[in-house]
This record gives sequence, C-alpha cells and structure tokens, in this order.
Amino acid sequence: MTATEADEPTARAGGAGTDAAGTPAAAPGGTPPPVGAPALADLMPWAVAPLRLGRGWVLAPDAASLTRRWDRLVAAAGPADRAALFRPTRARTLHSAVAQLPGQATSTGPLAQESGRCPAPVRIAHGPFDQGWLIPDHRLLDAARPELWRIADDRQLFVTEPRGGPAGPALTVSALLPDGHSPAGRPGAVRPLYRRPGGREPNLAAGLTAHLGHRLGEPVGAGDVLAWICAAARPAPAGRGCAVPLTADREVWERGVRLGRRLVWLMTRGARAADRPRLPGGRRPYVRAALPPRPEPGDLAYDPREQVLGVGPGRISPVAPAAWEFHADGAPVLETWFERRVRPADPGTLEAVRPAVWPQEWTSELLELVTVLTLLAEAEPERRELAERTARGPLVATAELRAAGVLPVTAAARRPASVLDHPEEGPGGQFALL
Repeated sequence: MTATEADEPTARAGGAGTDAAGTPAAAPGGTPPPVGAPALADLMPWAVAPLRLGRGWVLAPDAASLTRRWDRLVAAAGPADRAALFRPTRARTLHSAVAQLPGQATSTGPLAQESGRCPAPVRIAHGPFDQGWLIPDHRLLDAARPELWRIADDRQLFVTEPRGGPAGPALTVSALLPDGHSPAGRPGAVRPLYRRPGGREPNLAAGLTAHLGHRLGEPVGAGDVLAWICAAARPAPAGRGCAVPLTADREVWERGVRLGRRLVWLMTRGARAADRPRLPGGRRPYVRAALPPRPEPGDLAYDPREQVLGVGPGRISPVAPAAWEFHADGAPVLETWFERRVRPADPGTLEAVRPAVWPQEWTSELLELVTVLTLLAEAEPERRELAERTARGPLVATAELRAAGVLPVTAAARRPASVLDHPEEGPGGQFALL
C-alpha cells in the first residue's frame, strides 16, 4: 500500500457507460430522475466529509500487519528515522497534540515519545465493497472525523454518496464506519442514518416520515426511508449527488422498501441480520485449486465460458460474469480488491510490512465479495422496474415537501448533534470539552 493509497486509490479504466453490474447502462442511474425528485442531501441533511488518513500505512487489509508496523515505528533508532517512517504532514507530526478518538483508549502524548503497544486495530469500510483494518489513533490520522466515531455503534448505518464519476451504484450502505472514498479515489459524502448513538434521532428531514406515512396510509419509520433510498436513489445530473424519487403509491412503496432492505442486507454483508449472504448450492463459489502463497499483480484472470476466477494457478468457481464485470465509480471491484492486497510497496516503508503469504482470511473475504456482487447484480432488473413504476405513478415531489413544511431543512439539521455523554481525553491527558 502506498503512502497515499488510503486517500487516493489508483483509478482504473473501464466502467463508463455501464451499470453497477458492468453491463450496458440500463440501471436506474442511467436515466435522469423525475423532475422534482428531492435531493438525498435534503432528505438526509447531515453529511460528513470522508476520512483523510494522510499516510497509507495506518490502513491495511489485515490487522496483524498494522501491529507490526507500529512496533517498527516505535522501535526506530532515532527521531529522524521515526519521522521518515511516520511521514509527517501539515496536519500531523510526531509532536501533534490531539484528543483521543471517541471510544478509543489511546495515548494522547506526542508520538515522538511513544513506546507503548499498538492500539487494537478496528474494522472499517474501505470504499464501497472492501473492508480494511485501521489503527484508531488520532495522532496518526490527518482528519479522522470524530463526529462519526461518536455515533458508530451496533444500531448505526452509514450511507456513502459518491460525488460524480462514472456509472455505478448511486450510493452504498455500510454497518462499519466508512472511509468515504470510492475505488477510483473520489471522495463522497457520508450520511449516518442516526444523529445520536443507540439509533436515536434519525438523520432525516423533520416531518418526512410523518408526511410519507400520511400520503401512503401506513406508518413509515427511518429504516423504511433508508431502504427506499437504497432502492430508488439515482445520480442527479452534472454530478450533483443523488436524487431520490418518492412514490405516493402504497404498493410501489412497499415493493421498494422490500427491495431496499435486501440491498442493505447485501451491502452490509448481513451485519444487522442473523444470516450472511449466500448463493444457492449449485451457484456457490468454491476454491477448486489452491491459491498461490504469494500472488502477484496480474495474476487475477477470468474465464467467462468456464466461469472461473483464476489467481495464478488457483481457481475459484463458479463466478458469474456479473460479479467479474461489477464496477463502482468506474473501477472494476474484484480487480481493485485484489490489487490492494498484492500491489508492491517501496522497500523500507511501513507499507512494505505485510503478510509473508496470502492469508486464508483473504480467500474467505474474496468468496463473500463474489457472492455479494453476484446478488447485487441480479437485483438490478428489479431496481430498473421499480424506477419505471415510480416514474409512471404519483410522486411526492420537492414542491409538496416544501408546502408541507418538511423542506427546507434547518441549518441545525446539517450540523452534528451534541452527543458527548462522557468525558473524552484531550491532548496530554486533559479532558476534551464540547
């Protein structure tokens, strides 16, 4: 992993003019949303900028490498060697004084004097369809977005809204705290479902659920709105985020919510459910020939006729063409996932500290990713049909929401809520005050 990979992954060719499954553009994002469709930015008004790590070595596909990188940093022979490994920026140096990240019991003394053990790495969403491990130490991260850490719990879901770019999913949902970047390196807006911990205070325009419930003739909750957004959101023209057509047809709404709940389940990999996504037995991918212990860039290949994903001499099958062709923000998801794990790093850097051999856990993650992409691609026809039925039927447009007083949202709705329920340690062991 390069020093800037965590913030600016390498862009990949391909994907323009294709839908989320990589096929010719026909997904809901391929046509403009209906006139008057409200913006996601108005329906979910509070958004946070993506994480800016500043140095790629603090993020890795495995946790053990991060611990080894930390140990090497604190064992550096002198200040100059430690600084060379650390890679100071204007935002962070070895002498930066910053508060703890919420929920993380890390030291707040200067890194120049650090000699302790590595903070326990945490799992985060790295782009829309990858996961990584991060050292949750505020002294290492240029812009960690503490407001997101304060509300990340087992009730929270995060929507990441891409900002322009080639076709792909209009948005993605994660149960893990997301870094907010696309595979092609573009930043997105991170919109939490809830503004406070414990699933309290939905991040929705005030009065939205009540108005939709009145129009549809049934109760509407925050989870229903998120599911509908996930199923119906479409990229707005000129890269202006997402628009969300809102149906006033009860049958269409219920169908969209069912579809959206399935999409959320897939994108979060069953994190809030009792089961994880699986394909039926005859279509479930398996390792047919062992993957090599040290795969290299260029080893990943696909045979569409045999539906075999090759990793050097290793073979995984069956892998549906839709999974191989799946793009996000113009980047091929499977190829990007693989390259992040095998891309060479400069010798002597902390990024070069990585597993000596391919971990079995990565193979399991690859099989699950193939499953998720396959099932997401198979949902695209239903998404297209939902978009068509929504456009043909009665809509709850922006003008109606304005007349009902739901829009415009207040300025306070676009700012984080005050959620400091316990002291947070500030620089040098002092308590932080919010």
